[in-house]
Amino acid sequence: MLVSLHVKDLALIEENEVFWENGLNILTGETGAGKSVIIGSIRLALGAAMSSVVGNKKDTDCIRTNASYALVELVFLSKRSEVRNKMEELELPMEEDGTIFIQRKIMPGRSVCKVNGETVTGKQLKELASLLIAIHGQHDTQTLLNVRKHSGILDDFASDVISVLKEKVKDAYRSLYSLKKEYKQAVEENTQQERNLALAEFEAGEIANARLVVGEDEQLEEQYRKMNNNRRIAEAVSRISQAVGSMNESGAANAVSFALREIKGVSSYDSQLLEMDEKLMQIEDMISDLDRELSSYLDTLEFSQEEYRITEERLNIYNHLKNKYGPTTQDVLRYLEEQQEKLERYSDFDGYLSELKKKIAKAEEEYNTYASQLSNQRKKAAVLFNKEMNIALSELNFANVDFEAMVKTDTALYAEDGFDDVEFMISLNPGEPRKPLNMVASGGELSRIMLALKTILADKEQIETLIFDEIDAGISGRTAWKVSEKMAVLGKGHQLICITHLPQIAAMADSHYVIEKTVDENAAVTEIRRLDEKEELNEIARLLGSDSITETVLANAVELKKMAKETKGY
Repeated sequence: MLVSLHVKDLALIEENEVFWENGLNILTGETGAGKSVIIGSIRLALGAAMSSVVGNKKDTDCIRTNASYALVELVFLSKRSEVRNKMEELELPMEEDGTIFIQRKIMPGRSVCKVNGETVTGKQLKELASLLIAIHGQHDTQTLLNVRKHSGILDDFASDVISVLKEKVKDAYRSLYSLKKEYKQAVEENTQQERNLALAEFEAGEIANARLVVGEDEQLEEQYRKMNNNRRIAEAVSRISQAVGSMNESGAANAVSFALREIKGVSSYDSQLLEMDEKLMQIEDMISDLDRELSSYLDTLEFSQEEYRITEERLNIYNHLKNKYGPTTQDVLRYLEEQQEKLERYSDFDGYLSELKKKIAKAEEEYNTYASQLSNQRKKAAVLFNKEMNIALSELNFANVDFEAMVKTDTALYAEDGFDDVEFMISLNPGEPRKPLNMVASGGELSRIMLALKTILADKEQIETLIFDEIDAGISGRTAWKVSEKMAVLGKGHQLICITHLPQIAAMADSHYVIEKTVDENAAVTEIRRLDEKEELNEIARLLGSDSITETVLANAVELKKMAKETKGY
């Protein structure tokens, strides 16, 4: 759930912190008080674009005048395994009690997002946010008019039996698509078979004749460098040998031998000198070994011009093949395998195509099997979905509603989600045939249909916090009361935050907050605060449409709140 929201220097908000409760949290306020800024700030913290708060203005317009930056902070509390797994996937620290602290700092030209103190990208933040909260605004109801979304909604309703089948259909489709693509390419290649065969034979022969060995090119490069720098190396090694070896009277070997003779003459008088004697003997042995190694190394520097030519030519072969077929020897050898497979394919091309056709037929059979199972499950789910939707809609004051999620099957259709098309159909008046949703429903009706969907999907959705931004637009009277009852039902299983202008919905609040705008020293400031019982009744009275809070209007507010409590069983 969303525990708190802290906003500083964002748009009209100077600094405000609000703590949310479980159940139904209602936000009300005068038009223009800044309700959209409150929801917009939550969207901002969860990675949304600045336009969610300031429209099509510059990013800097969301920063309060004279402030250097804007800050939005959210605190969530969640112990869901999906959330913990996502935090681990994103390599973010997770508190033992499930606390998730999200912060977004907005500065001119850029913003910084953090989760539990770790900087994250906007994409990562949105991935996490999708598991924590869902925000539904007036414009979100328009998704109901998009027929492509209907199948997904039905599948979400029956996700417990459909999700596994959908994955099988998707895998089968991708396998089938890959095989068909391979077959198409093979047929196209067949028209140039002779040319392709000749090219494959040449390339495979060129690589095979080179007899490449992994690691040989690196040895050749090292040897070639050594040959090219032979004189410089020889001169340096000779100088080292002279400085170290016994052939030079002033060399290290003679110096150590002199020191060793001197210490042996006195080492019997002191045990410490015996230890030094031992070390000098070790040094003498090491220098002697080094002198021999230097002499041997100088011998290896001798090579003939023929050896140089062979090394150079062999290295050129490697470089030539790597330039043509891959950056490494492994890549060249891998390309050789591909060409050899192609040659094998061309050697019995008809057989290859015949085998490919068998694979395609088998893949089609597998796809049709899973897609048919998925279609049957969708049709079964649609029966229950239609029943629950009609009940939910009738409870939202659709008196004669007839809703149907129509599943249309076309077995000739191949797609990742099966061969079904789903479209929501509805009749709002008795005797009228069902028609597509976008041909019948008004804005207010769409809002209620969306709420009905959210009600029946409440048990399916794992997201703990739902925000409704004026989803009650376009309704009033008895319908508004029915909507408030549905909001109360949703509030029993989820944390709801709802902006409303309707007293019927406000009365159903478990926690009521008011958003107010004041002008102080010629500057407008928006604040949000929680109302006590008396203030809540006065706010409901204001929503009832009275300019002044009379005893009669207040009595109506008291009665409305009483009815709401009875509805919720308090």
